[in-house]
Amino acid sequence: MNTKDRSIITDRKLAPEGHLKIEWVNAHMPVLNRIKAQFEKEQPFKGLKVAISLHLEAKTAYLAKVVQAGGAEVTITGSNPLSTQDDVCAALVEDGITVFAKYNPDPKEYKELMIKTLETEPDLIIDDGGDLVTILHSERRDLLKNVRGGAEETTTGILRLKSLEKEGSLQFPMVAVNDAYCKYLFDNRYGTGQSVWDGINRTTNLVVAGKTVVVVGYGWCGKGVAMRAKGLGANVIVTEIDAIRAVEAYMDGFAVMPMSEAAQHGDFFVTVTGNRDVIRGENYKVMKNGAILSNAGHFDVEVNKPELEAMSKAKRTVRRNIEEYQLEDGRSIYVLAEGRLVNLAAGDGHPAEIMDMTFALQAMSLKYVNDNYKSIGSHVVNVPYVLDEQVARYKLESLGTSIDRLTDEQKAYLDSWAEH
Repeated sequence: MNTKDRSIITDRKLAPEGHLKIEWVNAHMPVLNRIKAQFEKEQPFKGLKVAISLHLEAKTAYLAKVVQAGGAEVTITGSNPLSTQDDVCAALVEDGITVFAKYNPDPKEYKELMIKTLETEPDLIIDDGGDLVTILHSERRDLLKNVRGGAEETTTGILRLKSLEKEGSLQFPMVAVNDAYCKYLFDNRYGTGQSVWDGINRTTNLVVAGKTVVVVGYGWCGKGVAMRAKGLGANVIVTEIDAIRAVEAYMDGFAVMPMSEAAQHGDFFVTVTGNRDVIRGENYKVMKNGAILSNAGHFDVEVNKPELEAMSKAKRTVRRNIEEYQLEDGRSIYVLAEGRLVNLAAGDGHPAEIMDMTFALQAMSLKYVNDNYKSIGSHVVNVPYVLDEQVARYKLESLGTSIDRLTDEQKAYLDSWAEH
């Protein structure tokens, strides 16, 4: 059975539009292009099956094609029901990749599509948020037998993996791509910072300058969101549970306070914690009329929607990706993209040049785990620094930029313990 017959997508006729999107990002991902050329020559995944669960849009599609170029039989599904782009899915099917994904399937179908991806019995996986790993370690342990290992994209997924590892349940090695320097320094900070405000701005069509933005969490994603909000002219408040990050936010020039206080001031709220219920019932009680809530963490649990709905007398969609909750006291609170990732569910995700580095890390990490899975064992491991630095060097070369190198005398000086 060929990939077109196996695949489950919305409409194969959309392929031409999807190809144009993929061609556009291809032209802006020089690092991944370089790795694709290497993979075509070396064929590191020849004869292997690779299952991918990521936000299924053009940049992800190109990563899938790079892995395919390395000899793999690739199957891909979406990691969020609202971020899948149907035209991109159709284009991938035409290119010989099996796709089990649709935009906005119901929860049951969404899960079924993910399981179908795993039923191809992959040797390697690329995961986003740990969903593939969770299914493999719970309801479909029968599909574990071929899995050599894989790579994880997100903070949330790594937390889940480390929990599995801690209890001794993890069955194969996973590379923590999110923890690589070329991921969190650029993807999490600059990618999230830009794409979040792209999603919010195109969805609301409201000015940010002069408004108060509450950024919930000051990790690398939070830093990026706050930095870009400041650049747009907003007054920025940061809420945190980590004292060190709170001091950092303060010294970066932002107001720092608990959510109980910040909730009274915010016009826009952006959650970036990876945790649940960071905005909840007690906060809704004191929010301004017209407050706009959005999430840029992973799952749609950071903004507690059930509590908001329970406090509301009515709910309606007032604009695409904007739900209005009308409270009993007459105030309205708005939630963007159903509380899912606003930068992907209501936008196109990170810029192509940013994802070029992240997906280069994914491709190289997949090769690394395939080459070393027997010696790594069932552990969560970091991306080797040599791969991290190689991606950075490829990026610099693509920009026409060079940097200094140590002389032999400088290396000897730094390595010496003797008196300098």
